[in-house]
Amino acid sequence: MPDNSQFSVSAVEQERAAYRAQERRRSVLTSVASSVALAVALIVLLKFSPGWPRVKESFVSAEYFALAWPQVVDGLLLNIRVLGVALVGVAVLGTSLALIRMTTSAVMFPLRVLARFYTTIMRGIPMIVVLYLIGFGIPGLGLFGRIDKAVLGTIAVIMSYSAYIAEVLRAGFQDVHPSQRASARSLGLTTAQTMWYVIIPQGLRKIAPALMNDFISMQKDVGLISTLGAVDAVRAAQIVVAKTYNFTPYVVASILFILMSVPFILINDWYSERLRKREQTGGMV
Repeated sequence: MPDNSQFSVSAVEQERAAYRAQERRRSVLTSVASSVALAVALIVLLKFSPGWPRVKESFVSAEYFALAWPQVVDGLLLNIRVLGVALVGVAVLGTSLALIRMTTSAVMFPLRVLARFYTTIMRGIPMIVVLYLIGFGIPGLGLFGRIDKAVLGTIAVIMSYSAYIAEVLRAGFQDVHPSQRASARSLGLTTAQTMWYVIIPQGLRKIAPALMNDFISMQKDVGLISTLGAVDAVRAAQIVVAKTYNFTPYVVASILFILMSVPFILINDWYSERLRKREQTGGMV
């Protein structure tokens, strides 16, 4: 029979475990108490503000909330469709730009210059300006007939965000240690195979949090297509506000965008924390 005493926890370790558990309980109780105190302070501040009744009626009216909800939800469906198409377009164009900028072939020199010029210019132009240039400039040429405003807005989003994504991808790919590339080539992999099977997977793991942050930003900026006249969630809220002279529809649109963004924000935070712990423990990243 094995001696179970050798597996027993020492008294010192038990004391340490009890102390850590006590500290966790104390931390949780302190967090809850401070959160409740802050919430109470905010509620009291709002209740005793002289203009709170008017603000409440103008921004959080239950009547206008119910009126605006179905119309803003219909508009949000357009935002989701634009986001889906833009996500694919940004992934393709951004990755292409990043790979072009990383090439060293003399034949690709003109494309490298164009890619660098494109990413530099597009990152320097505000998103709203890109929307105006694309949304009103392309129809002004008269080459393609009537183009849907949502399509023009999608093109603008792709053109703007592909420049940011390209630089994030390029930084991630170049951050992979050169020994990885040399090892792959020594095993007989071609340049394309080395990039596809070695560099890109490792680079993507390093920049996943940054890519997710850009995706979350793109979710919000998709709402700017309303400036071109597309009836998305923001534009639908504007229409209801113009009819009712009440700003609650904007709150409805904000809530919907938050509900759409929060899951990705939580995933990003979880993955970032997981990546940090793996790096601190010396695990493979």
